[in-house]
Amino acid sequence: MANVFVARSLDEIRFWARIMKEHSLFLRLGFRAEDTTLINEANQFYALFEAIENRAHQLPVDSDPQVILRFNTEVHTAVSLIWAFKRKVLGLILTCQLPGANNYPLLVDHTSREANYFRNRLEELNAGKLEPLPDAIIDENVFFLRIMADHAKFISHLLDPSERKLIDMANDFSHDFDTLLFQARDIDSMRPQSQTAPILGQFLDQNRVSVASLRDFKRTARDLINACKIKSIIHPLLADHVFREAERFLHIIDMFEQHLTGTPVSMRDLEEH
Repeated sequence: MANVFVARSLDEIRFWARIMKEHSLFLRLGFRAEDTTLINEANQFYALFEAIENRAHQLPVDSDPQVILRFNTEVHTAVSLIWAFKRKVLGLILTCQLPGANNYPLLVDHTSREANYFRNRLEELNAGKLEPLPDAIIDENVFFLRIMADHAKFISHLLDPSERKLIDMANDFSHDFDTLLFQARDIDSMRPQSQTAPILGQFLDQNRVSVASLRDFKRTARDLINACKIKSIIHPLLADHVFREAERFLHIIDMFEQHLTGTPVSMRDLEEH
């Protein structure tokens, strides 16, 4: 079990440290020129998570579990700090202390929810108390379905108003994922009675179809943005960022289905994602 703990820990940190690093960049880009203190804080977080990401990639999957446990604790502290920073920024926006800045309140809240998710994962790993599969399936889907719904809304609002067709497509995805999220919350409120293999299997199948469709839309949008073929204020890195999160969700759904059907998950699967 020790090597599974190491592999899962490094997988979470390699993925989410990069996400936290990029959040720092996106927040910085949204601050006004005069917000020098906030800009400097964001730059410090960028450097901090870049260093964490680099260290995570240097550590092998056969590392001493005690080394990884200490690393998880160190990363947990860093994530708690960036979570507090994001909540501070959200408070400043909602009390109208950053007029003219370009960070949507929902986007800042979104990034703080991801930081809290990352922090909770590190706590669970170090405690060795991962959720039972039926609970994990529901909780992970509730979390990620909301993330996907947010992404669709961000894309819609960051496209140029003249990109009417793409905006309509993004709004359709927003509606689709809001509906899926409501359905997931219904299953949540019905547990434990709702946690049967047939219900959870159908739940995952339905979500996979929509996530795969959104993932493909994000990939197309990313490629069009990189080729300068559409009009938007979407940073190319943001386009890739949301694409990678959809890929992550699809991988999680696949892992859950493998467990539900009794298909073993190999160490290679953990190492490659």
